Amino acid sequence: MKLAFHMVDVFATGAFNGNPLAVVVGADTVSDAQMAAIANWTNLSETSFLLAPRSDQADYRVRIFTPHSELPFAGHPTLGTAHVWQSLHGAASSERIVQECAAGLISLRQTSEGLAFAAPPRKRSGPASPAELSRALNALRLHPDDILDARWADNGPGWLALRLRSGAQVLAVEPDWGALIGQKLGVVGAWEPAEHPYGAHVEIRAFVGEDPGYEDPVTGSLNASIAQWLIEEGLAPGSYIAAQGTVLGRAGAVSVEKRGETIWVGGRTTTRVTGTIDL
Repeated sequence: MKLAFHMVDVFATGAFNGNPLAVVVGADTVSDAQMAAIANWTNLSETSFLLAPRSDQADYRVRIFTPHSELPFAGHPTLGTAHVWQSLHGAASSERIVQECAAGLISLRQTSEGLAFAAPPRKRSGPASPAELSRALNALRLHPDDILDARWADNGPGWLALRLRSGAQVLAVEPDWGALIGQKLGVVGAWEPAEHPYGAHVEIRAFVGEDPGYEDPVTGSLNASIAQWLIEEGLAPGSYIAAQGTVLGRAGAVSVEKRGETIWVGGRTTTRVTGTIDL
């Protein structure tokens, strides 16, 4: 069986400096085991599988896999899959798209900067417990005085986010990968005005404690839940740019905008590879 296959650069400010996503199209007959094997083989942070929707409110359905597990929701696969769906259906100017995934229905819209998704509700929020915080600090080799706050920011993947004192401090984090196993940790720190080369308000990094652990280049789900936290508590303006991927040699830019009660998270999406995958 041969299916259409695309690789999309998501949240990129230039060619090949965002977060790559593999998208397999028409995957309705692909088994769970095959999806897991393909995602393990591509070895990207996520691989998505584009399917016909089950809900009459959705335009398409997606399943999202890391090399090791399936996720109910993730941000860069949401934008990348919507981009592929648009390109296949000639719907590049669609004002509204509805994605069906394991986390429910996710709304997307077209903006001047590209696609943006509506941040889903958090499954868990609020402060980390002393034990949870101690474990996270140990994994990131940080001292309690290094952080301003820590909050659960879990909209599906399981993120715990720590707010550091500056963007430069975020870039300096060197995690203990062995201690990170079993955790998904995000760190965020603010930049002073005009301090960042492309005007980012904050720097973000995302550490995934699988075995082996890895740093995700640019992470939509984490940016969404951090934006909800920061904007709700008056720690960030209602519209800003987050930088991510710097330490990995990327230059990801995530746009955040609050419109009414909804926070929209977006960025540029560009198809870099198109072909077929032979199953």
